[in-house]
Amino acid sequence: MKPGLSKRGDVDAFLAMDVLSAAARHEREGRDIVHMEVGQPGAPAPRAVLDAAGAALADGRLGYTQAVGLPDLRKRIARHYREAYGVEISEDRVVVTTGSSAGFSLAFLAALDAGDKVLTTSPGYPAYRNIMKALGLGALEVEATAADGWTMTADHVLEAANDKQVRAVLAASPNNPTGTMIKPDALADIVEACRSRGLWFISDEIYHGLVYDGEAATALAFSDDVVVINSFSKYYCMTGWRIGWMIVPEAMVRSVERLAQNLYISAPELSQKAAIAAFDAGDELEMVKKGYARNRALLLTELPKIGFDELLPVDGAFYVYANVRRFTNDSVEFARQMLDEAGVAATPGLDFDRTRGHGFLRFSFAGDIAAMESGVDRLRSWIATRPVA
Repeated sequence: MKPGLSKRGDVDAFLAMDVLSAAARHEREGRDIVHMEVGQPGAPAPRAVLDAAGAALADGRLGYTQAVGLPDLRKRIARHYREAYGVEISEDRVVVTTGSSAGFSLAFLAALDAGDKVLTTSPGYPAYRNIMKALGLGALEVEATAADGWTMTADHVLEAANDKQVRAVLAASPNNPTGTMIKPDALADIVEACRSRGLWFISDEIYHGLVYDGEAATALAFSDDVVVINSFSKYYCMTGWRIGWMIVPEAMVRSVERLAQNLYISAPELSQKAAIAAFDAGDELEMVKKGYARNRALLLTELPKIGFDELLPVDGAFYVYANVRRFTNDSVEFARQMLDEAGVAATPGLDFDRTRGHGFLRFSFAGDIAAMESGVDRLRSWIATRPVA
């Protein structure tokens, strides 16, 4: 008799990565593909980061670090909050992680028990609910709408708190896949609603720095009893370096440290040393952001002309979330055909919203302007051959 597999591994596929794999197959066959499926900066890591990594490699030895990260990096992250937000935090509350993904796992494990639920919004990042499922947690998804700015609200929190299994609230601003942001006063209200109901608040701030309209506030401005997760992947162009961080309440530090020690020992020392330099690369990173802004303007102007005429607000991040119901009620098949026939890769909305996602696509505009222009041209030609539903 063969052993069976754990139900913990029975999670949904991450469709963005499935599309990336399909696009790679086309490229191996010699086709040119415009990549608009994965939220990955097209620019390399800043020069200062590469130089710091080179210096670390030249030293010869790279090893384990403290599970919570190198002291110099933790100190530099704490300084970042003072400089960027005017918020004073102790470096002792900073935990360096292997990307934001490890941060979510650590936060869930430190704050919650099997059977607990976490309130999130839909559309939202699919790995949230998939990590929760693997850990024996439940995701309570509230459907964001235009009436509430496509974001979570304090009212959502207060209503969800009636379910005694709800122990935490998770919100992202700017959001993936929509790019919408929670206004600072609304974020303060959410934090207060969590405090009043005894719920953990986990704030996903990995797209901070990539804001085009409005202001990105950190939840730390309103409370020390929140968990903030951030990453060097997006604004800092360091996806493959797998390096991020958490800010946790003092009472949670030791629990998170013990979990990190046992789950992965420490984040890579090379990436940690390089990441210290990322904070001093502002001029280079702002030039990259200007490229995103040009791409954003292009898509917001041209996609409606093609027929994608219902777009959610793109306050930040580098995504356009587009309604495609005039073309299809099956965004997965639509995305497959678009890749096969037009050579444009985008992510089906079903990845982010299991109820309404059949009618949406997410386009990433993190590539260069030439790729975005090519993508628009290909979509225009391809859509022109399709009947309107």
